[in-house]
Amino acid sequence: MKIVIIGASYPMRGGIAHFVAQLYKKLAQRGHDVKVISFKRQYPSFFFPGKTQQDTSQQIEPIPGKPLLDSIGPLSWLRTFLEIYRENPHLVIFKYWMPFFAPGYAAVAFLIRLFLKTKILFICHNIVPHESNPLDKLFTRIGLWNVHYFIVMSDTVKNALLNFRPGARFRETPHPIYNYFRNDYTRASARKALKLEAEAPVVLFFGYIRQYKGLHVLLAAMPQVLKTISVKLLVAGEFYDPKDKYDKLIKELGIGDSVLIFDEYIPNEKVGIYYSAADVVVLPYISATQSGIIQIAYHYNKPVITTDVGGLPEVVDEGKTGFIVPSEIPDALAEAIIRFFKKQRYIDFAANVKVYKQRFSWDNFAKQIESFEN
Repeated sequence: MKIVIIGASYPMRGGIAHFVAQLYKKLAQRGHDVKVISFKRQYPSFFFPGKTQQDTSQQIEPIPGKPLLDSIGPLSWLRTFLEIYRENPHLVIFKYWMPFFAPGYAAVAFLIRLFLKTKILFICHNIVPHESNPLDKLFTRIGLWNVHYFIVMSDTVKNALLNFRPGARFRETPHPIYNYFRNDYTRASARKALKLEAEAPVVLFFGYIRQYKGLHVLLAAMPQVLKTISVKLLVAGEFYDPKDKYDKLIKELGIGDSVLIFDEYIPNEKVGIYYSAADVVVLPYISATQSGIIQIAYHYNKPVITTDVGGLPEVVDEGKTGFIVPSEIPDALAEAIIRFFKKQRYIDFAANVKVYKQRFSWDNFAKQIESFEN
């Protein structure tokens, strides 16, 4: 099958670009003729809260993506369609994760429907954004209209899709494992690199920091945890929220000696340091659909503690690969962290993760894409 994927790819950074790279490789490995159309501009600089949109990692596996699409450039939408027209593929796959991209996607999809027999598939990470604005509903309805098929990765996204597109033809399949990252570190070498004690209990919060990620809830849970366990909390990720308010909270709670903050976008070659050093990865999210953070944790055979929001509980085997707690309740989160370190002596969480993560394969994901055409 001839396939065009539209989505962020290297040199764009982040989870979407990693997803596109792994999807491209898997579909090509399965015998498909695959092309990637990427963004030449993903966000206007005034709209992007981070320091850079470019991936500065040294460890990269670039794929042959053609940077054509400008999220706010109508002429680029036409050029993108013309490229697709020349390719005349059987299927165009759009990576969809926020309404901001809906107008451009909708324009390209409309032209495809008008001039080609090509089928259109949206892989939806989110339908309803975590941080919304008044235009989101309109943009979402426009963006989803000319689409033949959908893949969703959680019940939350499925329900949102059916709210906007009742009767939509879809497959629900979990987010595959991010096995993109190397693991050049042992637990001991990672801790040495981070200047951590060899046997200290270590909790990891990973990924960019925004209000809905709930880092403030995890910080609020720390004093209770520290009464029982002398734990270290690693916070590794770029702050999209003002960092000052988190620094102030850490100071007010008196937990400064137990929290290590690495305020940067973590390049690919450094991801393994933080996961290898950690005993458990904590996702104290206030809202969510699904999360690539869990799938990176599973890649490193690390258990997780997550809140019961969105699709997060759907990918945790309670008591075996981690624990699920109510959101926005620091005491419940603290109790789960304490329980994890007590249970760690009796439960081989890593062994459980190795078995459980087999269900999150890229082959299975690719088969779901192929099944629409069968």
